[in-house]
Amino acid sequence: MNSLVLLLLGLALFFIAYVSYGAFLAKSWGIDPSRKTPANALRDDIDYCPANPNVLLGHHFSSIAGAGPITGPILASVFGWLPVYLWIVIGSIFVGGVHDWGSLFASIRHEGKSIGEIIRVNLGQKGKMLFNIFAWLTLVLVVAAFTDICAGTFAFDPAKGDLTGARAGTASVLFIFLAMGFGYFVYRKGARLSVSSVIGVALLFFCIFLGYSFPVLKLSKLAWDVILIIYIFAASTLPVWLLLQPRDYLCSFLLYAMLIGGVIGVFIVRPEIVIAASNGFTIGEGSKAQYLFPMLFVTVACGAISGFHSLVGSGTTSKQINNEKDSKLIGYGGMLIEGLVAILALISVAAFKDVSGTPAIIFSSGIATFMNSFGLPIEVGKVFVILAFSAFALTSLDTATRIGRYVFQEFFDKPDGTAEKAAGSNMYVATAITVVASCLLLLYGYSKIWPIFGSANQLLAGLSLLALTVWFANTGKSYKMTMIPMIFMFAVTLSALVILVKNFFAAGNIILGILAVVLFVLAVYLIYTAAHTMKEKKSKNLSA
Repeated sequence: MNSLVLLLLGLALFFIAYVSYGAFLAKSWGIDPSRKTPANALRDDIDYCPANPNVLLGHHFSSIAGAGPITGPILASVFGWLPVYLWIVIGSIFVGGVHDWGSLFASIRHEGKSIGEIIRVNLGQKGKMLFNIFAWLTLVLVVAAFTDICAGTFAFDPAKGDLTGARAGTASVLFIFLAMGFGYFVYRKGARLSVSSVIGVALLFFCIFLGYSFPVLKLSKLAWDVILIIYIFAASTLPVWLLLQPRDYLCSFLLYAMLIGGVIGVFIVRPEIVIAASNGFTIGEGSKAQYLFPMLFVTVACGAISGFHSLVGSGTTSKQINNEKDSKLIGYGGMLIEGLVAILALISVAAFKDVSGTPAIIFSSGIATFMNSFGLPIEVGKVFVILAFSAFALTSLDTATRIGRYVFQEFFDKPDGTAEKAAGSNMYVATAITVVASCLLLLYGYSKIWPIFGSANQLLAGLSLLALTVWFANTGKSYKMTMIPMIFMFAVTLSALVILVKNFFAAGNIILGILAVVLFVLAVYLIYTAAHTMKEKKSKNLSA
């Protein structure tokens, strides 16, 4: 099988789905361009801030992509390229895309509040509390995993002398200051977005040049851990227009450039797929055995569906939507673009024999090889792709911390959903607790965190689909497009957690094992609460 066929087929299916299935969903849900959005009705220029849809797509896509659509497909390729590819395409169109857009739309219709608040309105305060506990624990896993991935990517090892990480780390720090300057001039000085974008992108690539030529930040992994912890605390508490939104917008050009370069490279090279189409249902033996069902689906993770996306959509993006019609491009379109990233990640590992290293190294080597076909030196290409990869991870990292702060603050809301003055509702306290909890898990490293992150993340997606299904049912809208994916995701993730609990305790990873048990119990109880509440409402409606 030629990789170009896989790429073209994926592009064609994603385009057809966006035009046709996207139009069907918009009509079914009642997208209303004339309706005032929370970004305008509740504008405060800290969290609620209407944004240009192109800027917001950059923020949203950068935030949801993270390391997941690259790391997941590469790790899942042990099952063979065919099942991974099928799940990426089918999952992105009918599961992940519906989940992302639905979560964003539901939040817009609930004053930009989180999925937890949507559950409170439709299932009650207990349901909201259970969901928020689950969501917060999942976000702690996200922050821990992505901090470890970023620190490992930027770390410099004097024994090896490889400057790739130092170059990417130096450029990434320069990006932060560039983004703050961009945000200040656009949002406070009224600079035109078009002109600012041209200048900003030029300076973005100048930062890459400086980072490549002068890699001054030759730091250890521990040092990068400390820097990243300080950074995410600041990113979670600074106004969204000053850092989060402009940084993600500018970095989106870097990500788009990597995507375009990778796609053009595949068109030129047209590499053959050299790994097996399928390696069977079971990989490995004994306690190390992995089963295609359910582990393939939770390992691919963000490449097809991610519960984290629902938290981004209902956490930061919904507070910046200027018009409801923009939600299709940002919610559904963003997930389909992520599906394309996942396909490129799969090709980067499937087209080469005996690849080794971390997913970031494998991905950067593959894409750099493709881009070398049109003249970009492989070493420069590797730094560029590593930088894009770290930009994915960093944007998810700072967004996850901010959303973790939102969710933690909601623990102290009154039963009617209004905020209550308490120490835990303070943004600095909420951020500090979220960051400290994540730091405790950093000791395990991403390789041990990833399986439980994948399971928790996908189960969170199932719970978000549950919230959407209940909301659509309560408002008289069709809910089959969310109910069917919901049932499948529950079957996948609850099965995976049972396997992980057994494996964690067998390997002596007690904390991760206990965490997996807690997540399983919370999810089952929330499912029961939802079913019981829906049954009671149905009975009341029949008696009335």
